[in-house]
This record gives sequence, structure tokens and C-alpha cells, in this order.
Amino acid sequence: MNIEGSVVFITGANRGLGLEFAKQALARGAKKVYAAARQIESVTLPGVIPVKLDVTKPEEVAAAVAACGDVTLLINNAGIGRTGGALADDAEALLRDQLETNLFGVWRLSSAFAATLGRNGGGAIVNILSILSWVNTPTLGAYGVSKSAAWALTNSLRQELSAQGTQVLGFHGGFIDTDMISAFDVPKSRPEDVVRQTLDAVQAGQVEVSVDESTRQVKQALSAGVYLQDALAH
Repeated sequence: MNIEGSVVFITGANRGLGLEFAKQALARGAKKVYAAARQIESVTLPGVIPVKLDVTKPEEVAAAVAACGDVTLLINNAGIGRTGGALADDAEALLRDQLETNLFGVWRLSSAFAATLGRNGGGAIVNILSILSWVNTPTLGAYGVSKSAAWALTNSLRQELSAQGTQVLGFHGGFIDTDMISAFDVPKSRPEDVVRQTLDAVQAGQVEVSVDESTRQVKQALSAGVYLQDALAH
């Protein structure tokens, strides 16, 4: 689909990748950009329409869908990241917290907007996933579980929405220079670069995009069992 003339709805649009998606959507000629965030006052980018939205609250999702009936491109960007693995002392809380946002948040928005996209010609959904959808590490084990689940959901949505012509694009990337991973002293991609690649992939009709070399290498190595290793040990 073409970004120019589209109506874009972005979750977690007040900072980081979400903010960059909003900037580039406007620059590419989007007719309208809805910028959703838990604190509506944190959305300060000129030219967007702020929307109050916590993706873990069904009533706020329903209100957003009712108010934004012209959406043609949904970008499920909102997510949280917590350190800790599947056997941490607080593993159940870590898993539930991250699954609620990173899996069920994506599901809530996608299922709620599905009919809207269908009525508006099919449109597209972009789900922000991770290199940790495919490999994992004890440092971010619970987060990786949530992103693997979101990857499976993305693949299911693609199949279920194909009949109405909705493009479903899975975004996979490693560390990106945003607030969420500011504590990690590792090489990071620039938000500008990964967002540009993602919107290019939307326009090209693609269903998956790997936005950095590490992620592309991991994808190629899946059949060799790369997922059996610690992703941060190499």
C-alpha cells in the first residue's frame, strides 16, 4: 500500500520508534496520523492527532476504534521490555506483564481494527517484533517469549485477514537506539533507518522485514538451529 494519502494509527507514538514512524508517515504524505499514547499530553509532534490509549485496557481500545474509523494502516508499536528469564524469581510476573502488552495489546488492536481496515479497502498492519522472536537469552528471556508469541500471532493474522486484502507485515530487528534499551551497551541501529526500511516494505507489499544485518543473519541461520544458542553470547 502507498503511505501517501493513507490514514495511519500508531500505538506508543509519543517517543522512540513510534515517534519516528509518525514523523516519517507525515513526511511521506499520509493524509492523517493518529498518535496514540497512555498519556495524551506526551504527544507533542505537530501535525498528528493525539489519541489516549493504553493497549492493555479494552475500553480504551474500543473508544479509539470508534473514533478513528478511517484508518488504513495500523502500526502496533507499543511494547515493554523487562530484564529477566523464564526461571527468574519473578518470572510469572515478568511473563504476564510483557505478554499483556506485547502479545495481547497487539491482538486487541489488530482484532478491533480488522473490520475497519476491511471497510477501507484492506489496508495494512505492521507488528513490531524482534530478533528475539527467533532467538533468546536469559537476560531477556521473558521478553523473548512475548515476542515469539507476537510473531505467531502475526502469522495467524496474515492468514486470517488475507481474504479481505489486508497486508500484515512483521518487523524484526535487534537493538535500536531508543529509551527502552538505553541501559544496554551494545551496537544499536538508528530509529530513522529501521523505520524507513519498514515503510518501504509496506509500500512494496512485503510481509516481513529484517531491519539490520544481525537479524538477517539469524533468519538465514534458523534452519541450522541458531535458536538453540544464547543470542547475546555471540
